[in-house]
Amino acid sequence: MSADIPAADANEPVIEMTGVTVGCLQEPGVTVLEDVNWRVVAGEYWLVAGMHGSGKSDFMAMAGGLTPPLAGSYRLFGQAMPIYEQALLKERLRLGLVFDGGHLFHHLSVAENLALPLQYHRDASRPAAAESVAAMLEWTGLTTWADTNSGTLGRDWQKRVGLARALMLEPEVLLLDNPLSGLDLRHALWWLDFMDQLSAGGGLLKGRRMTLVATGEDLRPWQSRAGSFALLKEGRLLTLGKRSVLAGHSEPLVRELLAAGFGGD
Repeated sequence: MSADIPAADANEPVIEMTGVTVGCLQEPGVTVLEDVNWRVVAGEYWLVAGMHGSGKSDFMAMAGGLTPPLAGSYRLFGQAMPIYEQALLKERLRLGLVFDGGHLFHHLSVAENLALPLQYHRDASRPAAAESVAAMLEWTGLTTWADTNSGTLGRDWQKRVGLARALMLEPEVLLLDNPLSGLDLRHALWWLDFMDQLSAGGGLLKGRRMTLVATGEDLRPWQSRAGSFALLKEGRLLTLGKRSVLAGHSEPLVRELLAAGFGGD
């Protein structure tokens, strides 16, 4: 993290949405969610659940600053989102977004994909970025694939490369769109364990806990992992609360998603 940007205060919201209307990523102007009121404090670990087609990807795109809210107020670290001003770029880069599928440059190697954020945003040469890339490859279990063309990898590994690339700029907040979607059990368990590390400040974070927001359709893999839960249903975001409320929650969809098969994202 840049030395001239102080870390977020543990008691202050890093994400704050008030009366937000979320539009469709593919059809701008079409409303997907309305009246979203949501507050995420530094260090929290959220899972936003919803059935297929409930607007999870649209919500994450808006939260990641790819699309503006159609109405309402969304502030990231106190700044109005989306952040377009060059002067506020450092604030914007405090947030990372992991796309479903990775969204890699398939003609580049895995190591080259990881180096891109450092080259583009920090003007690092390839040799200068090499040490950071090597450390990230080792942490994420990708060293074997470093020189492999990313387009030749299977979906499991491509998604992991997308995660590693999103971590290269050391974001304070990480948004993960459907991270378990399409993964086999071994890879899904790796992701869950790795996100536990991020939440606890392990590995390369050296004690700095990362704020996490992930989406999913199956609550069971997350119910002992995430700390706070929300639900997308009928065009609304319903805040459920801490993990202790899940098992006895009165919302029928919560019970349905708790009964879903593992990996059903």
